Amino acid sequence: MEEQINSLKKTARIAGLWYLLLVIVGIYGLMYVGSQIFVEGNTAATTNNILAHEFLFRTGIFSAIIGNFIFLFLVLALYRLLKQVNERQAKLMVILVILQIPVSFLLEVFNLTSIMVLKGNALKTLDPAQRQDFAMLFLNIHSYGIMVLEVFWGIWLLPLGQLVYKSGFIPRIIGILLIIGGIAYMVSSFMFLLFPVYFSFVSKFIIVSSLGEIAIMLWLLIIGVKVKKNDHYGD
Repeated sequence: MEEQINSLKKTARIAGLWYLLLVIVGIYGLMYVGSQIFVEGNTAATTNNILAHEFLFRTGIFSAIIGNFIFLFLVLALYRLLKQVNERQAKLMVILVILQIPVSFLLEVFNLTSIMVLKGNALKTLDPAQRQDFAMLFLNIHSYGIMVLEVFWGIWLLPLGQLVYKSGFIPRIIGILLIIGGIAYMVSSFMFLLFPVYFSFVSKFIIVSSLGEIAIMLWLLIIGVKVKKNDHYGD
């Protein structure tokens, strides 16, 4: 049993490290790069920023690609940690993550295409103003795709939250927060798709979706797992 507990703690900390890397990459790509490049409602300023800071923009694309590999390693580590709780739910969690990775890769192609258009490597017959419009079209497709992808960002947290809640070696409150976060992601996506006029209001509360993920990341990194030697866990 002692050996099993040590193995669980090691797996937990590996998962926590992957989660930390995913958060760092996500903050860089979605927040930092986005804040430096995109000017809301100003096509000319946004496209000029892309051309002026092309390498920065490309690092944002690269971070999204790397982030997907990290996401995969994270969910596999979580599977190893939680499969003993309920293997069927653990497999579902992995499947829900794997399904979204090809979509995420495809969305980055639209960002790359916007650079090609702006630099005249594609749609060469267009004048500069038309290039800007087409580039923004591809950028908007990427942004809208991310909003649709939020459904998957949320839905994989539901089995994760259930597994954490039933695990016995991670606090149940973290499982509850993960489930709430998953629902919040999905509500955000559905509001964007169905009631876009209210989306800006709803998006102010989207921070709720990250509380559970921050909590489990810190718990796995700092504590690992709490298992008593006489505990029996799993279904």
